[in-house]
Amino acid sequence: MLETLSERLGKVLRFLRGEVQITEENMAQALKEIRMSLLEADVNFKVVKQFVENVRQKSMGREVHESLNPTQQVIQIVQSELTSLLGAENRELNRSPLKPTVIMLTGLQGSGKTTTAGKLALHLKGLEQSSLLCSLDLKRLAAAEQLETIARESGSAFFRSDLCDLPALARELRRTAAETGYDYVIADTAGRLHVDDELMDELLRVKEALQPAETVFVADALTGQDAVNSARSFADKIGIDSIILTKLDADARGGAALSIVSATQRPIKFIGTGEKPGDLQKFHPGRLAAKILGMGDVLTLIEKAQKEFDEKQAEVLSRRLLENEFSLDDFLAQLRQLEKLGPMEEVLGMLPNLGFKGDLSGVRMDGKRVRHLMAVIESMTRKERENPKIIDGRRRLRISRGSGRPVSEVNQVLKSYMEMKKNFKKPLLRKLLKKFDNFSKMR
Repeated sequence: MLETLSERLGKVLRFLRGEVQITEENMAQALKEIRMSLLEADVNFKVVKQFVENVRQKSMGREVHESLNPTQQVIQIVQSELTSLLGAENRELNRSPLKPTVIMLTGLQGSGKTTTAGKLALHLKGLEQSSLLCSLDLKRLAAAEQLETIARESGSAFFRSDLCDLPALARELRRTAAETGYDYVIADTAGRLHVDDELMDELLRVKEALQPAETVFVADALTGQDAVNSARSFADKIGIDSIILTKLDADARGGAALSIVSATQRPIKFIGTGEKPGDLQKFHPGRLAAKILGMGDVLTLIEKAQKEFDEKQAEVLSRRLLENEFSLDDFLAQLRQLEKLGPMEEVLGMLPNLGFKGDLSGVRMDGKRVRHLMAVIESMTRKERENPKIIDGRRRLRISRGSGRPVSEVNQVLKSYMEMKKNFKKPLLRKLLKKFDNFSKMR
């Protein structure tokens, strides 16, 4: 995610850290690099011009020059301006005073509106809010059937009607949702070209019939400036309240994310980070700004861990570690928990100074490697997992054949496990584990 932009800005910050003090000369060089980084990331040139000017004015101020660490001050200014560019703060979805709250999804064809509707319903379900999904796309073949399948997978209700008049369909949808007591109605509309006035007028009539609490523009981050231009057009002609950026996990440049808020004056509320139903995250501008600058996104990682990890299992594990009973079964359980957090490259990208490459101490930590580790342990018998010392050459060969991995990899898993168990005996680590165990009991 935004890998190219992050690497380029990272070089600028490293250049500044190498300077003894901030001068007009080295600041001019840094700003030139920042400008080129943003332009190459397909950020709108007007946005880039204003961004660079803001950083220049604040960086050359008296407060920075009199600071004990002016370089850190400049980096803080760049982070602050990036956060401001992305929207300054996270905002919640609008709510209607009476049920249901209607959310209308709009956007270009292929921007991911239908899958986003399902992801949004799943997000609301996690907040114990019920949703009724409906397709107002009468043009695309099997659009309703696709959304119905997505609704079923997310455990949400689906509204079906034989009406072919869009405004009439919108009014029936709203009436049915009110009668059945759903918290939210998520209406998926047909993809429209912002240059087609006839289709835009039709969408405006649908909006008048639906009276949504929130009109969301779903933008494909990979289209860069096209997403920004279409969002501006939809905002002017239809009126939008917020933006959901899809496919941000595949966007190495970041032009859409850094331009769309300034261009539309509308906040980004969610970002799509993958193809799975749960790959929709609330958008936190400050966290993304820190991540772009290589400072990680530890808060999002903690939130994901709290959501996915089994608390009781973690308590049991801490006690087993204290009692020096950590087995390969426990190791396997932790790998399964770790896999729930998502791709390893993404998890490591949330940690400060580890970047997006997925490398940790020379070891390639990707999803395949984790699955290979799991395959090796799963090919062992229960006795072998409880007492790895009995695994001789013949057993290693059997485990290798069972897991489909080379014997060298089986040896590596066993060696890693032994070193891990040895480290858990160290006084400092045992002291930390003891504190965690006491904290768990207090809770």
